[in-house]
Amino acid sequence: MKKTELPGLVAFVTIAKEHSFRRAAAKLGVTPPTLSHAMRELEAQLGIRLLSRTTRNVSPTEAGTYLLGKLAPAFTDIETALEGLNAFRDQPHGLVRISAPRTAIELVIVPQMRRLASDYPGISLEIVAQEQFTNIVEQGFDAGIRLGKDLQNDMRAVRVTSDQRFAIVATPEYFRRYGKPQHPEDLLNHRCIGWRKSFSGELYKWEFQKKDQIFSVAVNSPLILDDARVMVQAALAHVGIAFALEQEVAGHIAAGYLERVIADWCPAFPGFYLYYPNRRNHPVALTTVIDMLRFLD
Repeated sequence: MKKTELPGLVAFVTIAKEHSFRRAAAKLGVTPPTLSHAMRELEAQLGIRLLSRTTRNVSPTEAGTYLLGKLAPAFTDIETALEGLNAFRDQPHGLVRISAPRTAIELVIVPQMRRLASDYPGISLEIVAQEQFTNIVEQGFDAGIRLGKDLQNDMRAVRVTSDQRFAIVATPEYFRRYGKPQHPEDLLNHRCIGWRKSFSGELYKWEFQKKDQIFSVAVNSPLILDDARVMVQAALAHVGIAFALEQEVAGHIAAGYLERVIADWCPAFPGFYLYYPNRRNHPVALTTVIDMLRFLD
């Protein structure tokens, strides 16, 4: 095999796994044009097309699928061998890629960033904000963070926060002007800040439960957003009533900037969990990050 083929094979395997030149380039630390050039050279050397390219998708051809199946185990062995070098280092090294909603990033990851940088300088952490559930294996992530532990069977789940509750909040000024709702149905007569799910386009119905009573309220929304942080800021600006995770607004409530209502209709539910592939061996860098983020009762 010519020496020039090995970088091309690395490029091919990464692109085929990521289904994207852009994501593969980011993972390899090169530019998309550089990656595209490497693939053209490889296909020219082998005399066969390995990737089918469209404006929206990149996927292996039949020949590419065959080659990927043969190469993937070998590349896994190489990665495992390189990972084994961590045993000869004082500190773990490597890149850890995590998919997580913005709220989870703020509650779980941001508080640990300083410790990670100071205690484990050899670990590079890449965080991608994604609200929807993500197939982390297909998209090239090492782990993901989502609410609840009911995930795919081939995943392990580790709790990274305590149980959560939603809080229904507005400013004292808003409640002086419009009054305080006493029941979820009262929200229909209030100005509520709506949340549209960016991944599905669905307008969220506020959900409430008290013992065996359950309500879903399609609130009236003078403002609709897709970012939980901006919803809180809108509430602080007296726009209307917002729902948010209790932890996100606890400081504003304690300071008197926001007031909470109908708390007895907002029960606790399982918090955020970090999930990752159910494999026997994991990179030391990933194991280190998992242990750092793990929630301890």
